[in-house]
Amino acid sequence: MRHRSKKKTLDRPTSQRRLLRRNLAVSLIVSEHIQTTVAKAKWLRPFVERLITLSRKQTLAARRHALDLLTDRTAVNKLIHELAPRYAKRPGGYTRIVKTGPRSGDGARMAVIEFVDRPAAPTLKKGKGKDKEEKSKEGTGDKKEHKGKEHAEKK
Repeated sequence: MRHRSKKKTLDRPTSQRRLLRRNLAVSLIVSEHIQTTVAKAKWLRPFVERLITLSRKQTLAARRHALDLLTDRTAVNKLIHELAPRYAKRPGGYTRIVKTGPRSGDGARMAVIEFVDRPAAPTLKKGKGKDKEEKSKEGTGDKKEHKGKEHAEKK
């Protein structure tokens, strides 16, 4: 009988599950958004939210506990110094899961898990900038003039 055995195994042994959770959490903390399957995102969310709640205490014990769970100093430092102050007044719900289309290889349902209220990354404009326009004008003009001069010199 399967009474009260409600954990998600993700078809992996326990040690692989722990490593997967740790690696996904470190990637999420460092880059602040990752793309993964919906099942893994839903499985990762409570773990990361508990880590942020733990890091809001700003104590040595909290730092050591986070380091024990993550084993990556850069991720723990970012958790303590950047994410904890950012979410200090928020009572919970630090992450969001946005579902995207299916993966092209096997059709798995994909999602992006990201932190709420994260600073927006600078976006590049798709239009031509002044530098590109000047270079393209200079390049085409020089070639035409150069060809004309060579052609005139040959005659």
